Amino acid sequence: MKRISVIIPAHNEERYIPKCLASIRAAAERVDLPVEIVVVLNRCSDDTRRIAQRSGALTVEENARNLARIRNAGVQASSGDVLATIDADSWMSRNMLQAILRLLATGKYVGGGVRMKAERMSLGIFCSIMTFVPRIALQGLSGGLFWLKRKDFDAINGFNEELVSAEDVDFAGRLKAYGAARGLRFGTILRAHILTSCRKFDCFGDWYLIRNPQMVDRILSGRDREAADHFYYDFDR
Repeated sequence: MKRISVIIPAHNEERYIPKCLASIRAAAERVDLPVEIVVVLNRCSDDTRRIAQRSGALTVEENARNLARIRNAGVQASSGDVLATIDADSWMSRNMLQAILRLLATGKYVGGGVRMKAERMSLGIFCSIMTFVPRIALQGLSGGLFWLKRKDFDAINGFNEELVSAEDVDFAGRLKAYGAARGLRFGTILRAHILTSCRKFDCFGDWYLIRNPQMVDRILSGRDREAADHFYYDFDR
């Protein structure tokens, strides 16, 4: 393993991305490999580009309303043989990159996800999270931040660009199946974590998904353009 590339999709993220970038730099101080940060600018009209470039990140543009395409564009522009993806409104713990390299070095893992923490918690947020988590956990999957080797990303053809949402769930499922066929595990890092913002709850309300249960199914279908635009691509940051 020669280099780690961390891919960040970013649509008008000037409020959150400085903390995300700082968390990656702090985690990079604990590993011996070079760490490359790639920020994929998606329809940005704020200061995201300048913030990213000032931090030393490589920036590329992909303006599709399609997170799979955005993430793939970041990987294509990167040079690392180890990949990690993180959202701009999430922050990794200082030991995250150490944990990724340690598990990959064992030769037992194809990659995986991580433990996630919300920046704040309420009864509404907890209940809303529980509309998603059991469906994914029962499949032995996790997400939040994906980590794997580039060769395995390429082998499963990256993220599925036919999906406009739930591309992460699909990716995790295909990565797990690919690993299982080769005697490798899909892992969930528990001794490191990401902290993620609650901005969707701040925007829609803590109880939104409980009051609109059909939205969960529409999002998880991966093919509902209206739901994807409403919940991911067009909501006010």
